Amino acid sequence: MSPHPEERFLTVTQLPVDEARQDEAWPSAGWAMIDDLAAAGWSLERLSDAFQYAGTIATDTVMIVQGGREVASWGDITRRFNCHSIRKSFLSALIGPYVEDGSIDLSLTLDALGIDDVEGLSSVEKQATIYDLLTARSSIYHPAGYETPWMRSIKPPRHSQAPGTAWCYSNWDFNALGTIFTELTGRDIHEAFCDLIAQPLGMEDFRHDDERKDGWLVPDACSRHPAYPFAMSTRDLARFGLMFLRDGRWGPRRVISADWVATSVLPYSDAGTRGAYGYMWWLARAGTGFPGVVQPEGSFSAQGAGGHFLVVIPPLDLVIVHRVDTGVPGRSVDNFQFGKLLRLILGARRHAVNPR
Repeated sequence: MSPHPEERFLTVTQLPVDEARQDEAWPSAGWAMIDDLAAAGWSLERLSDAFQYAGTIATDTVMIVQGGREVASWGDITRRFNCHSIRKSFLSALIGPYVEDGSIDLSLTLDALGIDDVEGLSSVEKQATIYDLLTARSSIYHPAGYETPWMRSIKPPRHSQAPGTAWCYSNWDFNALGTIFTELTGRDIHEAFCDLIAQPLGMEDFRHDDERKDGWLVPDACSRHPAYPFAMSTRDLARFGLMFLRDGRWGPRRVISADWVATSVLPYSDAGTRGAYGYMWWLARAGTGFPGVVQPEGSFSAQGAGGHFLVVIPPLDLVIVHRVDTGVPGRSVDNFQFGKLLRLILGARRHAVNPR
């Protein structure tokens, strides 16, 4: 690996003409608005209904982007909130360039990497690979930090399953993957994100410098592997979603390889009523994923506890971001409430006059 691998990925690479489409809109210093929503296929009345409903639940911000332009937003889209588990999709994106340059080999086992934990891992558990962690299929149910009550409730007993045989949304996998990323790349997760993703995308609010750090580590005595939360604004999270919507491109630059984006959102595991699961992304499965709404085929999302959702809908060229001030005790939006809001937003698009 080169001494400064990030320089390779920060270099502007001109894409072939068929990839770098001249008619695409991209936000620069800010998001441009769609001038004529009706002509773009939106019902103003139904959008108003959606935002009215958002006002009855604990929603703090919503932003809708179509074709790289802002359709509408509600609340302060510049305000930074803890992203909670959306952090996992950030790490998934970061891993891509290092797999491409050979720094990270997804086939490596925990045994080969020397990964262990407070209670010790068995010889069987140590056969789990980086790939198993990335797909949440390690079957290592060791205690982990930064878990919600729901996450703790779904963990099977330790040593009940072999690595690679079963899916479980376990923070042990995600946190240990953060440790592995740092050890193999020599880079802090948040600094790498700032250099490889935030800066190329021109994020307006995210910072990780001497004056302010919008990412931090959360250790826990139960495990050697800390969590790595991010704080991010709604409008910056929309940029991240747009980059994935466009197969890892940002204008004339490729930030993440198209292959990595495509394999990240494949349905490796059936997640029941929550859809399917890829490389730390949630995927719609036959329309399922959120209660009360049918998601278009190919939709995928990053999700955080308390109502943080980044939904990408390629068939409609849409990115939808929803945030909640979960720093306020008891303030949250559940999947049922967000499912209804998403249905109202999609209804405003599908049933608009003169859709196109």
